[in-house]
Amino acid sequence: MTADTADTAVTRIAMFDAKAQYAALKPELDEAALRVMASGWFIQGQEHAAFEAEFSAYCEAKHGVGVASGTDAIRIGLQAIGVQPGDEVITVANVGMPPVVAIREAGATPIFVDVDRASRNIDPAKIEAAITPRTRAVLAVHLFGHPVDMDAIRAVTDLHGIKLMEDCAQAHGARYKGKRVGSMGDAAAFSFYPTKNLGAYGDGGCLTTNDDDIADRARLLRMYGWRQKYVSESHGINSRLDELQAAILRVKLRHLDAANEERRQRAAVYDEALKGVATPVTASWAEPVYHLYVIETDGRDELRAALNAAGVGTDIHYPLPSHLQPACTDLGFGKGSLPETEALAARALSLPIYPELPMAHVERVAEIVSRLASGS
Repeated sequence: MTADTADTAVTRIAMFDAKAQYAALKPELDEAALRVMASGWFIQGQEHAAFEAEFSAYCEAKHGVGVASGTDAIRIGLQAIGVQPGDEVITVANVGMPPVVAIREAGATPIFVDVDRASRNIDPAKIEAAITPRTRAVLAVHLFGHPVDMDAIRAVTDLHGIKLMEDCAQAHGARYKGKRVGSMGDAAAFSFYPTKNLGAYGDGGCLTTNDDDIADRARLLRMYGWRQKYVSESHGINSRLDELQAAILRVKLRHLDAANEERRQRAAVYDEALKGVATPVTASWAEPVYHLYVIETDGRDELRAALNAAGVGTDIHYPLPSHLQPACTDLGFGKGSLPETEALAARALSLPIYPELPMAHVERVAEIVSRLASGS
């Protein structure tokens, strides 16, 4: 694969443009940041409480518990639903290491199952065989912005009396059979890393749940076990969503549905132009939000190099599955143990997609990919 010389002359098309996002919302974001600075209150204040209420309502969940990161949201959520040291948590290996880190920080062991090849999400049919007497929960990741098949997974977890937690880090606003992700598991975790569909200007996360007791435990866990200041009812950690990030997220939340629609419009352009390429598949019951637009090709590395030469930024989500990471060798999942996951890791390539990406750039990326992938 080669790129035409003319391709190298165009303005570089980035995978993500934080400056463009800021420019689009500058007056509102500036007002929110200055409001916090003038208030003199920076931790656990009115902005934080308002965001928790607004975000949980958006997710159609009863409770929102703001924390310092998406990884902490998973860890605290797992502990709040009852995962203890020595337990096992079933999840997938094609989502990067944060879920694995969170499971291990909760004292549990991650048990990987393979993905469904079409959706790239956890394969519900693979879960039951992985259940042991030590299994306490399934962590289902709504990968790339497409929801998992919650009913199929819930049927297995209910049958075996284990908990179901959602990882919604890439799926803010996505719907499954009309329901928002983050409202269907025993608990759910969100990340607000700056590149997310709902991103802060730093780290941040939130746990949502419809269970009063889980929410109460999560609130204790996130801040030293305090219900009353300086009195620790239980062990906890320091994981708080600060006022500045909460205020910024409140602004962006108001625009999230419109931003997700912009993502869907750009995905539709890719879908139409890339007929000869393996593009994302959308289930009939899903309303995805395209956190990432991931194609597959056997010549992935060559295509990526050619796109880079043509001025197009790309990324790979994710090049080395969790079960093959050096830090996970003790788990006993060798090469070949998760064939669908490994095939995806060898073929996946993420193309630029974000609300501020000009449609002309989307069309140009699609044209270059289509031409290079066809070899013409």
